[in-house]
Amino acid sequence: MDISSVVLWAWPAKSASVRSRLASLPGVQIRAYYSGRFVLTIEDRPGQSTADALLKLHEMDGVMNASLVYRYCDDALAGRPHSSRRTLPARLD
Repeated sequence: MDISSVVLWAWPAKSASVRSRLASLPGVQIRAYYSGRFVLTIEDRPGQSTADALLKLHEMDGVMNASLVYRYCDDALAGRPHSSRRTLPARLD
């Protein structure tokens, strides 16, 4: 399970079209909206990471900026091995 929170700014003149495209993206939920500013959550999907979704937001016409605010990852809840977590060696010689 990988969930991210994103703040997105859209050009005011294009905010309506950005809003409709955001609503159609799988794994993306609009949590708050005001005058071209969005608070989003992104949940990973099979074949699409939250990082992939964030890149798509940056490429969307009308988007000025999309900033990652928070990321939560728990591989155990998703039934995946903890491959992304590394342990440090006992000595750093």
